Amino acid sequence: MVEAEALVPEAARVELVRADQIKIEPIRWLWDGWLACGKLHILAGAPGTGKTTIAMAMAATVTRGGRWPDGSRCARSSVLIWSGEDDPQDTLVPRLMAAGADLSRVFFVTGTRSTPDEVRPFDPAADLDLLQRTVRQAGDVRLMVVDPVVSAVSGDSHKNTEVRRALQPLVEMAGTIGCALVGITHFSKGTGGKDPAERVTGSIAFTALARVVLATAKREDDDGNRSQVLARAKSNIGQDHGGFAYEFEQVELADHPGVFASRVMWGEALEGEARELLGTPEPAGDGEGGTLADAKRFLRSLLEDGPVSSKSVKADADGAGYSWATIRRAQTALGVVAEKGKGLANGQWHWRLPDTYVEKEAESGRCSRKREDAQQKKMSTFGKIEHLRGVDTDFDADDDLDEEAVPDPDWLAGYDANSDEARI
Repeated sequence: MVEAEALVPEAARVELVRADQIKIEPIRWLWDGWLACGKLHILAGAPGTGKTTIAMAMAATVTRGGRWPDGSRCARSSVLIWSGEDDPQDTLVPRLMAAGADLSRVFFVTGTRSTPDEVRPFDPAADLDLLQRTVRQAGDVRLMVVDPVVSAVSGDSHKNTEVRRALQPLVEMAGTIGCALVGITHFSKGTGGKDPAERVTGSIAFTALARVVLATAKREDDDGNRSQVLARAKSNIGQDHGGFAYEFEQVELADHPGVFASRVMWGEALEGEARELLGTPEPAGDGEGGTLADAKRFLRSLLEDGPVSSKSVKADADGAGYSWATIRRAQTALGVVAEKGKGLANGQWHWRLPDTYVEKEAESGRCSRKREDAQQKKMSTFGKIEHLRGVDTDFDADDDLDEEAVPDPDWLAGYDANSDEARI
């Protein structure tokens, strides 16, 4: 024992601090009750609920000093985004633009420059100190988005110790620079009906480390009206209930003809516990990146306001966590029409709902055959009252795909195998 004690340097000791010597500080909120500076937040939900689009709406609000869904004002600052799934060029930046972000205040982590001539992929295990120094130089970063949060875990994301070991340095960095850290992830399949905070995929350490857990879901009332909900599933630093309804709108970007992106249209504030607000459990998965029923709801919601380019459909589906095979099955099941030309932007391929669906919805009173009658007032991320966009087009219900989602010859007519569409 004496020999072991002799090996310990005389200056080595465990530091103890008396409670009366600790300076008390209030929690600094980026969005009061929802996003706290220096804390980890988890944003989780089923595929198709637009988690990444919501994160981009949050980023837009921060960069322009806009208003949150509850009407409160956000102090204008900068945002850092580390995305391991979506491409900034064709997905994230268009969504930021659709949400009205100040792009000069948004920074993407794209890699680490080891030498003047070498850029390697960003490695959180080795590069966090360098990232922290770089972020300080970038300025007043108050929001950091990691999508998906599992990208920060180099080990097994289902092991508690490995998740904690990987995330702790990221959480400490957020505390040092004073930014709200938002990690995006999915719900585990087959967990419907459980407490939302317990449904987060991977180790329980994700929600244990997070001070706030936000959950997204689709729900349908007794009258068949569909809506989507953002709810607080857990909070160790504030209220852990309440939420907001929201919808998505597809818009064509100004000065970028033919480029479409989705943005959030915030609705009313909701009261209640997260489990109650998130509604009934989702059906079991089909093993192909989400359930077919959920993919049909996602695709129907995406196309209800008019034709959408197939590239945008692919990008939104990827962001929502759906495999392309499942989306093609949903396309077949709904009879979604793919067409080119007929006055559509740049002659690109677009998807639209069939005429039979529009007529059925008009007869049920959910939508109108007239575009002007179908306008609905919603609050967008701009904080203004706007109208949903309608597009007139000629329908042809004969362009459905077969059960295996193989395009028929008419659909392929004029198809350019070298275009971007050929890679979708």
